[in-house]
Amino acid sequence: MTSSFSNLNLAEPLARAVAEMGYESMTPIQEQAIPIVLQGKDVMGAAQTGTGKTAAFSLPLLQRMMAHENPSTSPARHPVRALVLLPTRELADQVAQQVKLYAKYTHLRSTVVFGGMDMKPQTLELKKGVEVLVATPGRLLDHIEAKNAVLNQVEYVVLDEADRMLDIGFLPDLQRILSYLPKKRITLLFSATFSPEIKRLASSYLQDPVTIEVARSNATASTVEQHFYSVGADDKRRALHQILKTRGIKQAFVFVNSKLGCARLARSLEREGLKTTALHGDKSQDERLKALEAFKKGEVDLLVCTDVAARGLDIKDVPAVFNFDVPFNAEDYVHRIGRTGRAGASGLAVSFVAPSDTRLVADIQKLINAKLEIEPVEFDEDRPRISEQGRINDGRRMYREAEGSEQPDEPGVPVPRERREARETREPRERREYAPRRSNAPRDPIFDQPYESSLPSQAQPAWEAAAKTAAPRGFSANIKPKKKVAALFKTVTEPQT
Repeated sequence: MTSSFSNLNLAEPLARAVAEMGYESMTPIQEQAIPIVLQGKDVMGAAQTGTGKTAAFSLPLLQRMMAHENPSTSPARHPVRALVLLPTRELADQVAQQVKLYAKYTHLRSTVVFGGMDMKPQTLELKKGVEVLVATPGRLLDHIEAKNAVLNQVEYVVLDEADRMLDIGFLPDLQRILSYLPKKRITLLFSATFSPEIKRLASSYLQDPVTIEVARSNATASTVEQHFYSVGADDKRRALHQILKTRGIKQAFVFVNSKLGCARLARSLEREGLKTTALHGDKSQDERLKALEAFKKGEVDLLVCTDVAARGLDIKDVPAVFNFDVPFNAEDYVHRIGRTGRAGASGLAVSFVAPSDTRLVADIQKLINAKLEIEPVEFDEDRPRISEQGRINDGRRMYREAEGSEQPDEPGVPVPRERREARETREPRERREYAPRRSNAPRDPIFDQPYESSLPSQAQPAWEAAAKTAAPRGFSANIKPKKKVAALFKTVTEPQT
């Protein structure tokens, strides 16, 4: 085993790219996995998130594919030889960028396909021919069914963050994709956590794999300082502001459990003066990529996100992670706090624990096998506690003051002397009488008089006066005749023929 990249005897183009990226010493997962992959063996690797798993499988695969490198422009000379499957779009895009950096001085081609984007540009890239294809399972199946991706020459398969792919229901898709691949291949499975389901998957598709565990399963990085604070739901934003201020934190991830809560919290923090952007599943892929890019460039202070950003995202020098909501799944806690303290750097992980989150914290404590202490939050005295109801009451009070009224007295509570004196000396408010505007034009007196009929009071209509009042012959005089009603149309009797 060696601990330096210079001792790996990589091909000159790969060694030059690695040197430019500043890689010197290998991480434990790289030190153990790279030589085994170079030997052509299957690997089942478990390591803490942020320990360099991407380089652990990318560099040895590119080294083995250098034998097929050629400058030809023909797509037939560049078939898909390595397939990398990942659970999320952001992680797929990140891995594809890393592979391009490793292979930029070679003639090996790579591309990425994932959902949320137009298939046409992806199809054009695939038609040109690529050796390394990075993909999410759903979009890859779309291209397979459209005959855009041919996988009959794949020699290497990588299942990265395999536990996450199983969690979100990708097992049927994985089984379909693996059925299109040659039986003889090298399969690498990497995950931050191992579960019985992952072990069953490995036993089905890996042949005599070498198991590598560089850290205790489900462990958190020792470089991350973890704190759990007991905070009510109304005080979480206030606690976030205080910790950012006292610790001097410039950038941080803020994780929440729901997409709606993510959007609302981002808007609230933006109104409170923090440069904030949201990242969740309801955003388009273009919006998600722009949010990540802005955060990487330092244009955004807080990235409020759901667990879509909890897996594998490698953003350097992020000093802190805040769990605004304690995750429902204890394993997601390990992935969330893995966004800080990467590559040996120190980091801070803060979790806000509401009274209803006690069971979730107990699950986390059991998973990571560590005793967690829930600390109280000591707020600054110059910032009084204001709950959501308090903000509503303050708004109502400000409205009453603007309108000139005051809050009614509570029963049984004496009225302060200042308020009594103010009531006695206050002049009554003028109330505007809203009346119709009167015109100066002379009025016709006929319009001011009530309506009076021009007919005599006893007069009857002509059609009723003309009616015979005597009872028809043959009827009793006590039977009143039918009242005549004016007809709009006169009935015409047609002669019988």
